[in-house]
Amino acid sequence: MKLAIASTLIASAAAFSAPTMTFSFKPKGGKKAAPAKTVGGPSPSAEAWANAGPSTALPFATAPATLDGSMLGDVGFDPLGFSTVPVGAWFAGIGLDVGEIGNLNWYREAELIHGRIAQVAVVGFLAPGLFGTLPGNEWTGVDAYSNTNPLEAFSQVPGLAILQIFLFMSWLEFKRIRIIQEEGPNYQPGDLRIGQGEGRYNPFGLNYSPEEYEEKQLQELKHCRLAMIGVFGLWAQAQASGVGVIDQLSAGLSSPEYYAKAGYFLPEGI
Repeated sequence: MKLAIASTLIASAAAFSAPTMTFSFKPKGGKKAAPAKTVGGPSPSAEAWANAGPSTALPFATAPATLDGSMLGDVGFDPLGFSTVPVGAWFAGIGLDVGEIGNLNWYREAELIHGRIAQVAVVGFLAPGLFGTLPGNEWTGVDAYSNTNPLEAFSQVPGLAILQIFLFMSWLEFKRIRIIQEEGPNYQPGDLRIGQGEGRYNPFGLNYSPEEYEEKQLQELKHCRLAMIGVFGLWAQAQASGVGVIDQLSAGLSSPEYYAKAGYFLPEGI
């Protein structure tokens, strides 16, 4: 949230061009120095918002001109104006053409990576309550993996188990950066060299037509966006209730003890 607020303030500040203060010093020869040139005019961010159009995602709002609908999945959703601010120079030199207004490749890369992590996280929130937890032992502790609330389980599992996850994630990140460097300007955001295509890892033998492949890309993008919203809801639910979502739903759908003993004694229809 702090990052989003800071980005908004930066984008808003970029929309105004402060006057340039110039100082001239009279040289010893008596000639006046040429006055410094001032640079004015609206910023690229201001121009993007000045040419804004209607937003498909938010009909009551507008979308900056940087979201022109040409990118797959672009529905004009950018209320904070991220697309109007160039990515910082610290991302330069790894293959993507960054640092220019309107180039959304790096933002799409971040959206896909965060969305895929969110999809895995949703499975992690739901699977223990649906299918059970991993068995423990004397070394890890008999109940080391028994907690179905992911927030509490994080502090209960052995440190080496978390280290394994961290190392695996680090390996994936280094692999992703290496692919970006090898592909250079031809890199497609989110491409991990998995799926159909020559020389790619394709265990399921996928072979879609170009139209079908584009539809699958759009489906993944929608699932990523839904998962990012869903995992926030799952986190808030676990934080508020102290139990996993499956445990909470199961308790609400189970019959109370008195009903199991005495039966349903209220008049029918109530």
